[in-house]
Amino acid sequence: MTAHEIDYKIYGEEMQYVEIELDPQEGVVAESGSFMMMDDGISMETIFGDGSQKDTGFLGKILGAGKRILTGESLFMTAFYNNLVGKRKVSFASPYPGKIIPIDLTEFGGKFICQKDAFLCAAKGVSVGIEFSKKLGRGLFGGEGFIMQKLEGDGMAFVHAGGTMAKKELQAGETLRVDTGCIVGFDQTVHYDIEFVGGIKNTVFGGEGLFFAKLEGPGTVFVQSLPFSRLAGRVLASAPRAGGNNKGEGSILGGIGDLLDGDNRF
Repeated sequence: MTAHEIDYKIYGEEMQYVEIELDPQEGVVAESGSFMMMDDGISMETIFGDGSQKDTGFLGKILGAGKRILTGESLFMTAFYNNLVGKRKVSFASPYPGKIIPIDLTEFGGKFICQKDAFLCAAKGVSVGIEFSKKLGRGLFGGEGFIMQKLEGDGMAFVHAGGTMAKKELQAGETLRVDTGCIVGFDQTVHYDIEFVGGIKNTVFGGEGLFFAKLEGPGTVFVQSLPFSRLAGRVLASAPRAGGNNKGEGSILGGIGDLLDGDNRF
């Protein structure tokens, strides 16, 4: 194996965190901001690029960092190493309510494709790269754009799904239609495309967007019930306006109160 062999345990129900157990000289890489806690004896190092162990030189590191920019991530990742004799533990927390999904890359043929912000952490040696969409329509309307993340290697990786996670095993030729934002990730053998919703009423008044994601097996698909974009949209829609006192939020009386206070200007 090129990736470090790590043990882990996931804690919690709605706001989960994963505890990684490191043997001496083992390491784990994580996205900036996901760190939660660690035992004494673990060293932390900021690394440039994707965290794999490939010795690609300075140019290779620049290209790896450039890939991370394209997926909207930071130029840097953080690596944690156990430099002492004996086992040590380090933990990483999910960014919002949902589930942490352990991905053993050896069970997915060494490659797993996921949405851009799903990756949480992985064993040192796992490569975190980009997966380009080869179809114009899928890139323009697929919800995740032309670029998704790909995790490659033979170690453990951990991704995060918002809300409740559903795991679907698709047989050859079997299809699944999903809201484009609800995809967490899928097997490299799964064919991913988009499909127009169809129908004037569905398009204009349906409120579900113009396109579905169409996933065709064989392979495994992970789906989330609460994409972060949907959660953020609801929070913004419910946020009080600047300068408002937000009395009686969500009620008719609250709206009348705003009119009497002069908060609504015409």
